[in-house]
Amino acid sequence: MAETPIRVMIVDDHAVVRSGLSAFLMAYDDLEFVGEASGGLDAVRKCPDIRPDVILMDLVMPEVDGSEATRLIREACPQVQVIALTSYKEEELVQGALKAGAIGYLLKNVSAEELANAIRAAYAGRPTLAPEAAEVLIKAATHKKEETDPGLTDRELDILQLMVDGLSNPDIAKKLYVSRSTVKFHVSNILMKLGAASRTEAVSMAIHGRLVK
Repeated sequence: MAETPIRVMIVDDHAVVRSGLSAFLMAYDDLEFVGEASGGLDAVRKCPDIRPDVILMDLVMPEVDGSEATRLIREACPQVQVIALTSYKEEELVQGALKAGAIGYLLKNVSAEELANAIRAAYAGRPTLAPEAAEVLIKAATHKKEETDPGLTDRELDILQLMVDGLSNPDIAKKLYVSRSTVKFHVSNILMKLGAASRTEAVSMAIHGRLVK
């Protein structure tokens, strides 16, 4: 649990949803509602002033959608983590959100405790995927190529295991006594060999494809 409350911003084009999520946040001492936006463009404009730690981002919104807003926010405020919170689980939406930089993908039927834990995980740099979203990614990967060994080296498998364990690149570098640039190089190779669009997708594929423990 964070020593100071995790600052959470809500982005959704439905006022009822924003109201419900803000009320949910008030039930947790370690989570703090710090602002809201009614759309993607509104979120991009407000984020630098609100300075949230985590954003709960709807995906299907008019004008600037959630994926594009996530990409723009992550470029302007890379310290902000984004959780896609949506009613949809289509492959295009899942991959689009993760490629844009979202660290989590959850459906709006998630329980309050699961959502709270996902916010805490995002703040700590750990991904969270709804089982439905993970299933979509696995099916997509299976359809794209035959189920063969992706050809990961022993070192890449070691690093993939640490990624699954939730370690960041600097943490992995310290644990393996290598430079951060070396870890970044291996992570890029892992994503390429797995055909993953993001670190979160690679972790999901590793778990569900049983590539590591």
